[in-house]
Amino acid sequence: MTYARMFVSAALISMTTATAVAEGPEWVSLFDGKSLKGWIQKNGTATYKVVEGTVLGTTKEGSPNSFLCTEKLYQNFTLEFEVKCHNQLNSGVQIRSQTAAAKGDQKFGRVNGPQVEIEASGANGAEAGYVYGEATGRGWLTPQERLKPHKHFKDGEWNKFRVVTKGPRIQTWINGVMIEDLTDEAIYKTHSKGFIGLQVHGIGKGAGPYTVSWRNIRIHESD
Repeated sequence: MTYARMFVSAALISMTTATAVAEGPEWVSLFDGKSLKGWIQKNGTATYKVVEGTVLGTTKEGSPNSFLCTEKLYQNFTLEFEVKCHNQLNSGVQIRSQTAAAKGDQKFGRVNGPQVEIEASGANGAEAGYVYGEATGRGWLTPQERLKPHKHFKDGEWNKFRVVTKGPRIQTWINGVMIEDLTDEAIYKTHSKGFIGLQVHGIGKGAGPYTVSWRNIRIHESD
C-alpha cells in the first residue's frame, strides 16, 4: 500500500471513529416524546404539554416569561434541538441557568442566565441564535457589533439548533450555519453550571395566544 493510500485509509478511519463518538451512547435524550418527565416549570403561567411527540408551549395573556426547566444541571455540553415558533412570538432556550429567590417568583425565584434566542426572521431578519443574558442586567451577551439580523431561521418550519459550551465559550448554529462564537468570562463566573430551560415569552393583554414547539431535544455532556 502506498503512503498516500495509507493516509487516506487512516483519515477514513478517523472520520468513522469521530462519527461513532458523535452519535454514540453518550447522547442523552432530554425529552421522551411522551411526557415531561425530568422537567419542571418555573416562572409564568404559560402552559406546556406534550402534543404528537413535541413539547408545545402556549402563551397566556398577561403572564411574564415562563420556563420549562430540566431538573438536572449541566456545565459543558453539546445541546441539540428542533424548534418551530409562531412568527409573532420570540422565545429562547436557557443554558447554564439558575433561579434567584430575591427576584420575582416566590416559589422558585426568577430564572436567569444565558439564553439562546429563538425568533422568526420576518422580512428584515432577526437575532435568532445570538446569546441574551436573561434577567442578568446585561441585556445581550453577544456584543452589539456582532448583533446583526439574519434569515437563517426558517419561519413557519422546524429549525435545528446546536449549542456547544466549553468553559466560558458558547457556540451556536442554526440549520448548520454558525451564528455565534462567544467567550464571556464574566457570565461564566456566575453561571458556569445550571439547567436547560424552554422559554415561552410573556405577552401583554389582547395578544396571542401564540405557540412554540420543541422536539428531538438531546444533550452530550463533556469534560
